Amino acid sequence: MTFDFEPDNRVFIALGSNLDNPLSQIRRGILLLTGLEHSRLIKRSSLYRTAPMGNTNQPDFINAVVQMETKLTPCRLLDALLEIECACGRMRTFPNAPRTLDLDILLFEDLQQSDAKLMLPHPRMHERAFVLQPLLEIAADCVIPGKGRVADCLVACSEQSLECIASA
Repeated sequence: MTFDFEPDNRVFIALGSNLDNPLSQIRRGILLLTGLEHSRLIKRSSLYRTAPMGNTNQPDFINAVVQMETKLTPCRLLDALLEIECACGRMRTFPNAPRTLDLDILLFEDLQQSDAKLMLPHPRMHERAFVLQPLLEIAADCVIPGKGRVADCLVACSEQSLECIASA
């Protein structure tokens, strides 16, 4: 694939699934992200199995993180991610419900914003090992604005277990 532009916004996106063959859902999500307009995939993490948080009466999740470059604005990127979720059968029945595919913008450059549509950085990413470990894997020097280094945040989540099930 060739690009006639120079992508300059570094973004990190978390992927999660625990329905309808989660491993396939994550792989499909990554494939769909590679076709995202005015964007390109730079790196992807290994795949991790994790226990659900919040609503614990549901199947385990498969999680991953990708790094991308994009010309899209944060809101346009969010819209594109929601379209991908919908195409993969995502239903929003209640908070923390099981899902076919969940795509969250973790970081968009060093942008910090909080409005009704989008909060950046992702408001709970620093508390979730299933986000921090794959993020650390692909961006060891990563810093979460207002929270600190990803590696330091991960230490605070050491009681949360996750299992690497497939290498990048």
